[in-house]
Amino acid sequence: MKSPARLLTLAALAVAAIAAPLARAAEPIKIGEYASLTGKEAGFGQTSHHGVVLALEEINAAGGVLGRPLELAYEDNQTKSGESATAVKKLLSRDKVVALIGEVSSGRSLEAAPIAQAAKIPMIAPAATNPKVTQTGNYIFRVCFIDPFQGTVMAKFAKQDLKAKRVAVLSSVSNAYSLGLAKFFKETFVPAGGVIATEKNFSEGDKDFRAQLTAVKAANVDAIFVPSYYTEAALIARQARDLGITVPIFGGDGWEDEQLLSIGGDALNGCYYSTHFSAENTDPVVAKFVVKYKARWNNEVPGAFSALGYDAVYVLADAIKRAGTTDGPKLRDALAATKNFPGASGVTTLDKDRNASKAATIIAIKGGKQLFFKTVAP
Repeated sequence: MKSPARLLTLAALAVAAIAAPLARAAEPIKIGEYASLTGKEAGFGQTSHHGVVLALEEINAAGGVLGRPLELAYEDNQTKSGESATAVKKLLSRDKVVALIGEVSSGRSLEAAPIAQAAKIPMIAPAATNPKVTQTGNYIFRVCFIDPFQGTVMAKFAKQDLKAKRVAVLSSVSNAYSLGLAKFFKETFVPAGGVIATEKNFSEGDKDFRAQLTAVKAANVDAIFVPSYYTEAALIARQARDLGITVPIFGGDGWEDEQLLSIGGDALNGCYYSTHFSAENTDPVVAKFVVKYKARWNNEVPGAFSALGYDAVYVLADAIKRAGTTDGPKLRDALAATKNFPGASGVTTLDKDRNASKAATIIAIKGGKQLFFKTVAP
């Protein structure tokens, strides 16, 4: 006959054996995010991060994924070259994340993508539009359109909506996004009969563009294409108006940030840019997202990167559910099979190259406000 103490020990072991799987089942699924939360392009990372956080909170409130809560580990790359690679290495080695969300910037995504690919950890870029990002390897995904489409959209917009025949192009030689978008714009605009009257370059962080704009003014153009990020775009608009250049200035989704208007002011009236989302969209899915986002973030109006960060998390959660596991290769396969997933930024279907095919939204700046102008389907 076993002693009472022995029976208690066996009972305790039995309870522990039952409890251990339950405890393991409740362990969080760690998701990593790297973003520009400070620095020159903090507007990109902060808005995307807000979308990511909102999605995680909603998913956890609904019971999590596979019976487990999602847990976010995130790193600030400070908008500095090289920091994204460092951030991702930390997230993989220290936090043991099963997937990565990031980045908005194509250049910073290209720094991190080879590390994720080598580790066989899926990475979803919310808004990195340069084609080279997903070309890094089969573990790299995005939930946004890519620059060949965006460049085509803006070339047609210049011809059809702006009635521009002669265009100047100002692009950043130190920005993969800027160079790529300029290239794809020209590849559509010129064969359609447009003329690139002058093309001038600058570098990230430049603040004086008067020399380039003086040459643009002399070229007698109908419009100026500036495929840059919002700080440079706003400064270019201000200095162009100071030099008496009144033609429309237009760009891509790198202009997408509320700081664009605070930097550029009235000089941006009559300017346009393409992006992924508009809070003015009356689609019920978008309207519901806007209400929830404003309630969570002190009445802040969501921008395109807010919506894309939000959608990136939901696409990942859906893939984990379908995979039934967080195992890297199986999760990769589930992500690659994503079809017709409805989200705040539209319906996400990933093609064979792991890119999303989505409509572009054109924003017009009038009276100091960013207003919905039109939607252009793929």
